[in-house]
Amino acid sequence: MENLFLAWEEFKVGKGRKPDVLKFEEGLEPNIFQLQRDLANKRYKHGPYADFYIYDPKRRHIHKATVRDRVLHHGIYNILNPVFEPTFISRSFSCRIGKGNIKGIIAVESIIRKISRNYTRHCYILKCDVRKFFDSIDHSILKEILKRKIKDVETMWLLDEVIESFAGSQSNLFNRKGVPIGNLTSQLFANTYMNEFDQFMKKDLKVEHYARYTDDFVVISGDREYLVKLIGSIQEFLKEKLQLGLHPDKVEIFRCNQGIDFLGYIMFPYHKLVRKRTVKRMFRKLKETAGKFQKGLISEEKAKASLNSYLGILSHANAKKLSENLVNKFWFWLNG
Repeated sequence: MENLFLAWEEFKVGKGRKPDVLKFEEGLEPNIFQLQRDLANKRYKHGPYADFYIYDPKRRHIHKATVRDRVLHHGIYNILNPVFEPTFISRSFSCRIGKGNIKGIIAVESIIRKISRNYTRHCYILKCDVRKFFDSIDHSILKEILKRKIKDVETMWLLDEVIESFAGSQSNLFNRKGVPIGNLTSQLFANTYMNEFDQFMKKDLKVEHYARYTDDFVVISGDREYLVKLIGSIQEFLKEKLQLGLHPDKVEIFRCNQGIDFLGYIMFPYHKLVRKRTVKRMFRKLKETAGKFQKGLISEEKAKASLNSYLGILSHANAKKLSENLVNKFWFWLNG
């Protein structure tokens, strides 16, 4: 019960004005008590999803569970993340406390500088992207991976209910696949699933300079042929063990001085730029935020927080003029 109330407090942050959240909060204690009873008696059934698209910056199909289910996702995450987190490699940067895309960029830059001897020697980067990753996670494989650490039958019953609540576009009559991008549990499932690949890269292939963020990963080396030879082993493991494939148009080898597009930035030897589409998204989102403020939907403090989050992203790139332009535009829209 304590975990479910904690999960509610974590879940509602930033969502306090949404109608479905307000409705759940009106009967908070009865709702939480009923959820706990359903779980204890194994009567719990995951509800349906509402689906919509976002651009972040590329088009993503989001599936949003009910408030009741999303509170439970937080509760599950609270218990299971500490179990699986210690098994992850240090250079897995997605959806982990103390990690994130900025830490990933810093780590990759550091590796490149080390191998290239501060850009005085040849250095190559193999960059790959798993095709339709979230839609392709195989339910049977995922559950087998989870069972290795989770011996409790009732916990696995609950995880089975959450996993089987969704089937992605890669599913067929014989194989259910996919986890919804909108679920908090999906972040944990994704890291646990791809940890199999991380361990293969580090322990079996002995790849020293490797980093991953969700379904994007890079391998860095001074030897281009070494990277070329890795591709076949990578493809075979992903296909045979995880039923995944690399995006055919996103398997590339770059020289470090060409500019590496990774995690929202383009890294050059002595400077970084923010992707053009990311910049366009920043301006669009801030204009929308200013519009919400003018309509009285959000406070000025929340609007400023959005600006500051984008300025934080720009602070890690060579983007002084861009930051100034963003601030000027923001205040113009806010007061317009």
